[in-house]
Amino acid sequence: MKKVLLLNLILYLCMSGTVLAQSLIKGSIKNSTTNEAAYAISIRVKNGTDGTYSDDRGRFQLKTSKSLPITLLISSIGYEPQEFIVESFSTPLELLLKPAQILGQEVVVSASRTVQNKLSSPVTIEQISAKDVVNSPQLNYMDMMQGLKGVDVTVSSLGFTSVTTRGFNTSGNTNFTQIVDGMDNQAPGLNFPLGSAIGLTQLDVDNIELLSGASSALYGSRGLNGTMVMTGKDPFKYQGISVLITQGVNHINNKKKNDPVSPSPYYDWTIRFAKKINDKIAFKINTQYTQAKDWVANDASNKNGPGTSLTDPNYNGVNFYGGSTSTDISPFLQAALAGNPDLAPIIEPLLSKPNYVARTGYPEYGYLDNTAKLFKINFQ
Repeated sequence: MKKVLLLNLILYLCMSGTVLAQSLIKGSIKNSTTNEAAYAISIRVKNGTDGTYSDDRGRFQLKTSKSLPITLLISSIGYEPQEFIVESFSTPLELLLKPAQILGQEVVVSASRTVQNKLSSPVTIEQISAKDVVNSPQLNYMDMMQGLKGVDVTVSSLGFTSVTTRGFNTSGNTNFTQIVDGMDNQAPGLNFPLGSAIGLTQLDVDNIELLSGASSALYGSRGLNGTMVMTGKDPFKYQGISVLITQGVNHINNKKKNDPVSPSPYYDWTIRFAKKINDKIAFKINTQYTQAKDWVANDASNKNGPGTSLTDPNYNGVNFYGGSTSTDISPFLQAALAGNPDLAPIIEPLLSKPNYVARTGYPEYGYLDNTAKLFKINFQ
């Protein structure tokens, strides 16, 4: 009897809850002036809690349990707010937003000892947005920073590009801070940031802020030479799957430029997937794979003076390795002369000056594999 009563109670509790079917509203939003997709636009139901954002292609999907007609409130910075009445769930919406001009107020920048946010502090900030990345002709967003004021970019290889400021142009600047989604990506043991090696993928860049001056007041002593703050796209706002394929050919005109590497393909594939589960939980996955033949150091200039490897016994090429060891063979010549005086016409003219001879150096190409591969994946 008790089991029957318990079963009835469970059935009553299950049936007492109202199950509301949710309907799906789909559509796209564009700029009415340029007819380009408007991304990160807020769409919410009037007098309700349901809402979403448009993705980087201007598309959106909104689930709601309200019945028709439904009034949508559409707004974003830089556009005039708009209300739209939905009368059918089956017809995709095509909305146009009119850009709005916002007149800023005059701001006076001065030193302060009071608590203030980052953008209000007296430091110089250069900023790159997701739109700037899309419109840039550069291969990746790290190359875009070469045009920023006071910024130096060091390209050590195809997979490792580092940024620094204030004239300290090295690939391992220990006084430069790089923060990715709130985390300092300084390499343990190396004590310097790893640049593009563990930075954001091309599709996940929302904005990049670069403090080209001293930023110790904001980010500690390691910000002495500057700080770069990289922020990825919010999975709540930017949903769906995005694919970016970049391919090309490098080492072109290798014979004219004395490049030992023949023309070879360049591959860069990036995939991003983001999904909103509910109003509090969302996730994103980013993957990038890059492969190409890296550049080869082929400077054959003699560091020990004029001459080549065929004319100078003491030849030591800039990018020839193993040839830095140099020895004066004058004692050996004197010993040979003492053993055979008939060699005097040949050896005595040589003893008037030191006779340095270097061991044979070997070029970089042919002994080192210059195939660069970079694979990155992250889940948030």
